[in-house]
Amino acid sequence: MLTLTENASTVVKTLVDQTGADEGGLRISQDAPDSPALHVIPSEAPQPGDQVVEEAGARVFLEEIAADTLDDKILDAQVDDGGGVQFTIAPQA
Repeated sequence: MLTLTENASTVVKTLVDQTGADEGGLRISQDAPDSPALHVIPSEAPQPGDQVVEEAGARVFLEEIAADTLDDKILDAQVDDGGGVQFTIAPQA
């Protein structure tokens, strides 16, 4: 199952708080198993079939294909000086 670093949890909570969705989270989806692109958007609730990952108060909703792709990964996040967010994915140790 996808795990989140402390930084990622903080960034996810901050992004979701900005939307005003109390029960919301960050939704990650993928068009196809062989597609390298992941789509990341704030969401008020998980969609049917989404896997829900909760860590340190942060909620991430994983669409089925993305859940398979990220099953053994770690999500990290950094915020640059301009406020831009960069997510990175690494294998679990």
